[in-house]
Amino acid sequence: MKYKLAIFDFDGTLVDSFPWALSIVDGMAEKYQLKKVDMSELETLRGYDARQLAKRYGVRWWKLPSIVKDARKLMARDAHTIPLFDGVGDLLKELSGLGITLALVTANSMENARNILGAEIFGLFSYHECGVSVFGKTAKFKKILKKSGFPPTESICIGDEIRDIQAAKKAKITACAVAWGYTRVDALQAHAPEQIFTSMKEISQKLSL
Repeated sequence: MKYKLAIFDFDGTLVDSFPWALSIVDGMAEKYQLKKVDMSELETLRGYDARQLAKRYGVRWWKLPSIVKDARKLMARDAHTIPLFDGVGDLLKELSGLGITLALVTANSMENARNILGAEIFGLFSYHECGVSVFGKTAKFKKILKKSGFPPTESICIGDEIRDIQAAKKAKITACAVAWGYTRVDALQAHAPEQIFTSMKEISQKLSL
């Protein structure tokens, strides 16, 4: 197998949290005095990266840590309502069974990741980097490479946002994306990931080669 280390994002990649995120967005906008999301513009917004979204809604960078912290607390409250995407558990068990080392890198909290994935699935990950800053994934990818001993050429990152692709490329890791997450496929394609997966089966096939 070419890939010995698979690094996964959490929200939008393993966990179907986008509907939940939409459910809290108005309350967050009101609390932090941000422009409210017009749901008729949702597909347009799904083509934006994090910086573009922040500019569009007037998010000051100094406010971002507080906004993220609040969102994590709300997700902890609602964790029991947020599902995994179909097939996630089977995929991760299969990859682990093949001897592929799994890592999780997410802006979300470790508590939320553990509660939503469940103890068994969470335990399949050998490395966890949680609570990562919006643009802090590259450093965490490099940290995992150093800890695990795997070279970038034997490592793959799978996420659902433009920043996941950018971070993986900066760390010289193979950058792939999923078609079912927060960001539109055409927006992901514009940043040239090696592959955009349309099913869990495709991920399994790619990593078992």
